[in-house]
Order: sequence, then structure tokens, then C-alpha cells
Amino acid sequence: MGFGANFFIIFIFLPLLVILMLCGIFTERRFFGYAILSLIGGAITLFSLSQLFQWIASPKILKKEDYYGTYHIKRDLFPGKQTDWQYDSHNFIIKDNDSIYFNVVNAGKVSKVYKGKIETVIPYESARLKLCMDSPTHHILASDPTVYRSPLGFYLVFYSSKYNNVFFEKD
Repeated sequence: MGFGANFFIIFIFLPLLVILMLCGIFTERRFFGYAILSLIGGAITLFSLSQLFQWIASPKILKKEDYYGTYHIKRDLFPGKQTDWQYDSHNFIIKDNDSIYFNVVNAGKVSKVYKGKIETVIPYESARLKLCMDSPTHHILASDPTVYRSPLGFYLVFYSSKYNNVFFEKD
């Protein structure tokens, strides 16, 4: 627990609980029993809600297996013609044999496939994606992606020398 929670428990909650218990013992009134139960019930409720909100707000912890799948351009961040064109023109697949296949699509058909391998590095709690592409490679795949995590998922951002940031999400 943090400093504020410890301060509240030591200097407010426990003294109030002791005072209510002493008042209940000396006066023998039911009101103080109800007040004690309400105080403890409120503390348990607040603690439970705190844990729930912390779980909801914490970003997803990624493992290597989470990266396997098909990725397309994330269209909801910057909707428009350019995004729609990128969505129709670029996608990639990461397979469970650690292979990546980046597809360049023209007129609904794959015109060029760039192949490579993936690795994950775990400098912190969540795995980061590292690409090892065969030469020559596409300008979108020239550098490793940045991973943005949320409680419900993640998306990858590649830097392209032609398009700047390109956002991909997993299907």
C-alpha cells in the first residue's frame, strides 16, 4: 500500500474503530455495533474496488505467443483515404515458427512478400518484438516496432521513412 493508505489506516481508521468499540462497550448501545460493521464493510468495499480498478487499468503483459497472428493497419486512429489505402496495401503475418511475412498488396493480390524472423526480448515484465528481416526489406520494417499496450490488447507502431508512423493491430 502507498503512503496515503497507510496514513489513513494508522491515524484515522484504527483510532475511529477503537473509539467506536470503547463507546459500544461502555454504553452497550447497538448503534456502535452497526457503526463498526459499516466501517469495516466500507473499508472492505473500498479495498475491493481499488483492486478491481487497478486490474482494469493495468496494461496487458505480453508473451511471445501473443504476437502470433495477422496484422492490418489500425484505421480508427487516423481515418481517411491514406489510412484506407495503407490498409488495403500492407499487412503482415507472424507465424508460430517465428516467421514474419510482410505482404505488399496491389489490386487485391499480393505483389511482394518480405520474409524474416522474429525474436522477443524481455527487458521488463512484458516481451518486446524484435525483427530480423531478410535483405532487401520494406521501408516500414526498417526498424523494430514500438508496442503500445492497453488492458484489452496492444498495437504496434513502425516508423517508415515514407509514411512516418504506421500503426498495426492484430486481427
